[in-house]
Amino acid sequence: MTVLRKPPRIKVLEAIGALGDGRLKPLCEYSAEVTSSRGDRVYKVVVLPDNRVYSSDNGTRLRGYVGYPIIAFLMHKGVIPIDREVMKAMTGIPWKDLNERYRRYAVVEEIVLRRAERLGVKREIIYDYINIVMKKLGLMKLLFDESLVNYDCSSSAP
Repeated sequence: MTVLRKPPRIKVLEAIGALGDGRLKPLCEYSAEVTSSRGDRVYKVVVLPDNRVYSSDNGTRLRGYVGYPIIAFLMHKGVIPIDREVMKAMTGIPWKDLNERYRRYAVVEEIVLRRAERLGVKREIIYDYINIVMKKLGLMKLLFDESLVNYDCSSSAP
């Protein structure tokens, strides 16, 4: 098991956008499925009380950081706070398309921040929210456990 690193800041926005879009489907107390922004992938997420986690997204599995599906599930469970104003501003964004087109998170972040400002949400509010979530993630020691790929909600214990 390895300790996951903090994610790129934009993943906080992707996570809250996934919630706003209704792309998180809880399966049980410790597991959920998160559908990608294109709708072509479904990521399995497991978060156990002992901080062992699993997600099938590339950021978590291949790059070793807390991927947006895990962050979205932590938000859903109330472990990480949700800002409804930020969530509304992050819904309906084609994250995968933007990330593939621009290939730089800083460019994509600027695009979504400008869009949020057009919707009446100041970037300072979004920055403050990202900072809160990143601080919270920094205090958590989430351990990536590949064996949780087979986690079954019907088992009695986590």
